[in-house]
Amino acid sequence: MIKFTIPGVGDYAIEHLVMDVNGTLAVDGQLSDGVAEKIASLRDRLSIHLLTADTHGRQSVIDQQLGLTAVRITPGDEAMQKADYVRMLGGETVAAIGQGANDAAMLASARIGICVMSVEGVARETLLASDLVAPTILSALELLEKPMRITASLRR
Repeated sequence: MIKFTIPGVGDYAIEHLVMDVNGTLAVDGQLSDGVAEKIASLRDRLSIHLLTADTHGRQSVIDQQLGLTAVRITPGDEAMQKADYVRMLGGETVAAIGQGANDAAMLASARIGICVMSVEGVARETLLASDLVAPTILSALELLEKPMRITASLRR
């Protein structure tokens, strides 16, 4: 669990990290450099969850690289499936990371939603649904490693 307080907002107790895969952790079906190591460094504090539509058909390889098994999202109403997953975990205990249009509701349902800038672009609605925007997936994961950065950005 990762605990921190944001002055003017409240206390956070994050137990789960939910992430989109394609466009967020991977580009064109290839896991981005350094992601496996960053995720591994958070596993002792957070339960890690991956959600994917497996756009590029390479999720089984990414699962092996990360030592995780992603939840496959079925075609149709992907945004609601992702948001429902976060709510099922208990949204108040979730940090979510994504960048695509089907990630907006997931970020809004989480206690903290982080939008990642991506070479695939960022959907407007996802940007607006996020609490924070990170320039890369590695910097987004570092926010969770060093939550005082989140406090500094979101304090009121």
